Amino acid sequence: MVALSTALKERTATAHTRAEESDFVTNLVHGDACRGAYSAMVIQHLAIYRALEGGLDRLAGHPLLTPVDDPALRRVSALEDDLRALGVEVETVGAERVLPATRQYVDALEGADAETLLANHYVRYLGDLSGGQIVSRLVQRHYQLGDDVVSFYRFPEIEKPKTYKDRYRATLDALDLSAGQRERVLDQAEESFEMNRSVFADLSAARGGAHLAAGVG
Repeated sequence: MVALSTALKERTATAHTRAEESDFVTNLVHGDACRGAYSAMVIQHLAIYRALEGGLDRLAGHPLLTPVDDPALRRVSALEDDLRALGVEVETVGAERVLPATRQYVDALEGADAETLLANHYVRYLGDLSGGQIVSRLVQRHYQLGDDVVSFYRFPEIEKPKTYKDRYRATLDALDLSAGQRERVLDQAEESFEMNRSVFADLSAARGGAHLAAGVG
């Protein structure tokens, strides 16, 4: 049987490409968006990661999640710091700034089973350690952003991302999954990329999301 990490990469390849080639991401990384659009994206990320990490806390100790749930990966605190540095009062970020697609994503994560959380853990955190690093450099360059607003992409406790990702994939491959569990993880990983694409589509529809980040230059 193909290793789980390999199967995940193969199953999600098309959905992954669709998400990363969305208009919002393309405009953002090419310098054709604005600082407000970046801020709006961070707001969506905060809602998503609060739901994901809340789920990990809810199922703490689960045999499918414990091996990968490393505190060094957790992103909520970093996202809150980024928003504060961007001039957004985190405590007042309400539902009106959370886009419909983000709300659907959050709903899918709240109360999710271990297989769904594992799939999203893989999609989100490995993405942050991979393509996210490129996004970070480009948005800093294009929008003159300081290090204090891209801490989401910084993993100070992970010195060698490639080594870490290799170890993460090996951990996935060692998980004891039934055939049904394995298929659900694969399906949910693909769905995670599709939900990400929907969030980006909503950000584009909101004209880059600048109005969602009111008060941010």
